[in-house]
Amino acid sequence: MSMPNVPKTLGVSVLMAGMAFGSAAVMAADGPLRGNIRVVIGSTSTGGDTYQNSSIVVDALSEKLDLNMKVDAVGASSAFRFLDRDSRGNTLMIFHDQSYLGYLYGVEGYDNIFEKYTIGPTVAINPGNAYLVPKDSPYENMEEVIEAVGNGEEVRVAIQPGGVSEIGFSALKNAISIEYPGMEDNLVAVNTGSQADKNQQLFDDQADLINGTVQANEQYTRLPEDDQKAMRFVWLTARQSTIEQAPEEGLGQTSREQLLQYVEPNVSVTMGDENFTFDKEFFFLYNKDMDPAIVEQIDTALSEIYAEGEIQEVQKKSFFIPNFKPSDEAAEYLENKMTVYKEIIENIQ
Repeated sequence: MSMPNVPKTLGVSVLMAGMAFGSAAVMAADGPLRGNIRVVIGSTSTGGDTYQNSSIVVDALSEKLDLNMKVDAVGASSAFRFLDRDSRGNTLMIFHDQSYLGYLYGVEGYDNIFEKYTIGPTVAINPGNAYLVPKDSPYENMEEVIEAVGNGEEVRVAIQPGGVSEIGFSALKNAISIEYPGMEDNLVAVNTGSQADKNQQLFDDQADLINGTVQANEQYTRLPEDDQKAMRFVWLTARQSTIEQAPEEGLGQTSREQLLQYVEPNVSVTMGDENFTFDKEFFFLYNKDMDPAIVEQIDTALSEIYAEGEIQEVQKKSFFIPNFKPSDEAAEYLENKMTVYKEIIENIQ
């Protein structure tokens, strides 16, 4: 999708204000966003991809707007509550596709974000959403997994239910129902928690296939086959065009060329007319009653930041793919994306 024309300059003025006590001057952005800005995220981890990605973007915005902006890892439920209570613009939110997938899966605490909030700009993709099998698995690739399920074998898949972890499982089940009608129930979800929990299911032979990430699981793909923890990739859900933007060296000891073996069209998980793909995308969410001028201010600032080009290099070093879309374009794009995945989920329910 071609990038829209966006303003490439952000007017910033210096406001000199007389202080009641002393002669200090204050700097402020030439816009309505002021004071200390809290950016809540839908994760409680300060070591995960949501925090890492958000920090890169927020640090760049903070410098550009000359504002004190900090990322706060409060988790999804708390983040939505904090956002609900602050229409002034002092609380913003960054999250990813979980924000609408949780709603589609009926997870408690998730509403339709396109009705309840204002959608802000997209900023990056984590291309690492993956599925892995033990290194000694009889299934060499996803085609063999689908065929085995279609022929009556039970295949157990460890996922964290209700969002990004589950959408690939749903797509796989939908593909089996298309290719082998009536056999999709042989694909069985092993509902568990964190990535460590999913990994453990594989180590303990309680799952045949797990949802993972390139970032968290690549290290296990380097182990010898006789190691209990050894695993290998069979599917990356990202679009081919997304992985093609990753650094040539890839991640760890797995190059970009190797990662491309595991994406569509080399891996086919059909939706009927086309193959399923899923990019985990990060974006801002705002309180519905927040001043629209703040939306414009952030869009303009980010358009300049991305035009300068430095943030893209920082993102790619952390294996994120830069993906800036201003708010209006992002809202339309993400709502269309939700519609596609809604159909998949409804097909298997």
